[in-house]
Amino acid sequence: MPAMCFDHDALPPDLPADLVLRRLAGGAAAEVTELQSDDGTPFSAALARSPQPGGTGVVILPDVRGLYRFYIELAERFAEAGHDAVAIDFFGRTAGTGERENDWDYWDHVRQTTPEQIQADMAKAIDLLRERGSATTIVTVGFCFGGAQAFLAATNAALPLDGAVGFYGGLSGERLGIPSPKDEAGATRCPVLALFGGDDASIPAADRDVFAAGLQRSGAEHEVVVYPGAPHSFFDRKQEQFAEASEDAWRRVLGFLGQVGAAQRT
Repeated sequence: MPAMCFDHDALPPDLPADLVLRRLAGGAAAEVTELQSDDGTPFSAALARSPQPGGTGVVILPDVRGLYRFYIELAERFAEAGHDAVAIDFFGRTAGTGERENDWDYWDHVRQTTPEQIQADMAKAIDLLRERGSATTIVTVGFCFGGAQAFLAATNAALPLDGAVGFYGGLSGERLGIPSPKDEAGATRCPVLALFGGDDASIPAADRDVFAAGLQRSGAEHEVVVYPGAPHSFFDRKQEQFAEASEDAWRRVLGFLGQVGAAQRT
């Protein structure tokens, strides 16, 4: 079993103060609800609506443990920056809905997912953003397993996705039981921002190079950023030694959302 992406008590880094449009009222700002995929499966989701939405909505794809507090709060931070956001859980088909214990046995459930199922669930999250908010442009932001899924979703022309961001998204699919994003990158059809830790042993430089070459072949706009010395899961409020990398990542992600949104409006 791979190491967990974040500790149980991890929280996303605060937004840089100059990027906060309006603070939300704590944890109550996000609504935890259930959606239903096309195959009838209910799955959990957390929706945070911005008091000042800018038209670009975010679908958050969590790490291997699915939806938990880190990603609920992350949705709230995106809302504070002007983006309606919904974080989804991957495991409705095998683990049901609702909150789970921190030490639950997630790995068997990870291996039972498929990119097609996750993308079907993403489509329902996109519908929610459009029905409950003002999102006309959609970007997915994924972490670890979710980052790999974000990169794969960016290759699906049938999914109404305008951009994809991956934080330390796995590039070799063998361990995760999915196609390897590094090998599928040549089919990318929307802009991609990929953020990696330079000291992340699970994503070696050789894999990043193959992935970047595939993105180049695809013709899609892309940027691959590597933070020297940063590990897997550096984007964590507790990891003060990587605060600069986290702030830079926030600025790049929000800049990416702005650029994608502007491109769709022209």
